Amino acid sequence: MKKLYFSLSVLLLSLTLFAQQHSEQNHTKYVVPSDPKVKEKLNQWQNVKFGLLMHWGTYSQWGIVESWSLCPEDEGWCERRGPYKDNWYEYKKAYENLQDTFNPTQFAPEKWATAAKNAGMKYVVFTTKHHDGFCMFDTKQTDYKITKSPFGSNPRSNVAKEVFGAFRNEGFMIGAYFSKPDWHTNDYWWSYFPPKDRNPSYRPKQYPQKWESFKKFTYNQIEELMTDYGKVDILWLDGGWVRPFSTIDTTISWQKTIPFDQDIDMARIAKRGRELQPGLLVVDRTVSGEFENYVTPEHQIPDNYMDIPWETCMTMGDSWSYIPKENYKSARKLIHILADIVSKNGNLLLNVAPSPEGDFQPEAYQRLNEIGAWIKANGEAIYETHGDNEVGPQGKWVFTHKGNTTYAIYRADEGEAIPQTIEIEKLNLGKTAKITVVGNAENLTWVTKEGKVAVQIPEKLAKKIPNSYAYVLKITK
Repeated sequence: MKKLYFSLSVLLLSLTLFAQQHSEQNHTKYVVPSDPKVKEKLNQWQNVKFGLLMHWGTYSQWGIVESWSLCPEDEGWCERRGPYKDNWYEYKKAYENLQDTFNPTQFAPEKWATAAKNAGMKYVVFTTKHHDGFCMFDTKQTDYKITKSPFGSNPRSNVAKEVFGAFRNEGFMIGAYFSKPDWHTNDYWWSYFPPKDRNPSYRPKQYPQKWESFKKFTYNQIEELMTDYGKVDILWLDGGWVRPFSTIDTTISWQKTIPFDQDIDMARIAKRGRELQPGLLVVDRTVSGEFENYVTPEHQIPDNYMDIPWETCMTMGDSWSYIPKENYKSARKLIHILADIVSKNGNLLLNVAPSPEGDFQPEAYQRLNEIGAWIKANGEAIYETHGDNEVGPQGKWVFTHKGNTTYAIYRADEGEAIPQTIEIEKLNLGKTAKITVVGNAENLTWVTKEGKVAVQIPEKLAKKIPNSYAYVLKITK
């Protein structure tokens, strides 16, 4: 089969449109969890700040967007490429036959876990099933799964279990990405009716037994993940159009297109999940209410501090899934993004896509190493902090807080040394306050003038401080 590649312009368009779809949300409807164990887990999650997301499936063999080329919608991210692009039925057949050639013999999740840990990441969210329905775990509900591929003879073929185990051994919180829609099962895209879009090919209200069968299928798969895969901290649910009709917010453009009720009984799913995994965080993305324990703007960073738990999910490159020639963001840009997000009270979930052989590209490992070097020196300004709703941002400066300490993070341009004269507004410091550069114990001279704290970094000290992606001042009141 000839490899199929999306153009960069299509990928960028899809990222933009997806971002719009997942950032349009009324966050005033956030519901604080009432379960003490969920509250405790949520607090733990908010303190770790930085996680790894991985989209991986049979689609990596073609180097195409995950799942969406199957969707019969006239959208940029659904565009088909290659010899079957003009015949959806033949294309779907060829796509699903990728199961017969998927054999990621380089799969070594310990390598990923080590790289992520060295980068300063502390939680992982792995795609157990995307919208195409291909399962990266050994489900009993379908044969469309990794253990029924050529890789099935490998002793590590239950990929999700292996990934979770490797990252758990490195102290990570564990998250299972799971797609609520499933475009493979006959209970969602029923073969009696051809699908017209991402939604079921039939009206659930008109065929309630078919929909009940889909609900049972979904419940059973999630129950398997919560039962047989060790400790799981996060159930990260995608496909926000699968939702009760009553939850649709008609002020949000994409939600207005959802044609009918797709209630899968999240209350039952969450209840069972927490029976099996006490304190489980349930993230029913874009469905505001009690089953969205934190919100997940996609490729978007809020303009201002948000006082609810939130996470930006973002790609390291241009694509969620593997493409052969990826355009990775620089380490400088990624560190600036992390600092901006944490200063606004959020977490960063950064996506890296494994190859069809089962490894990251060398440049991805390089980025993780570069980020990790900065985190190792400056992590105290990131972890276990809370965002800033008092001081910043101020130009290149953003701020985080921990107890009576404020961290001022200066996002430097390439080659830019630490400023020797610094002025920060809105800082109320007592006479005994101390200011240092993180990594250096020397107290800096500071004064208050015209409502600003003016800090002077001696030239001798400035020369000792190596160039960095971002410089951090530690201000102890």
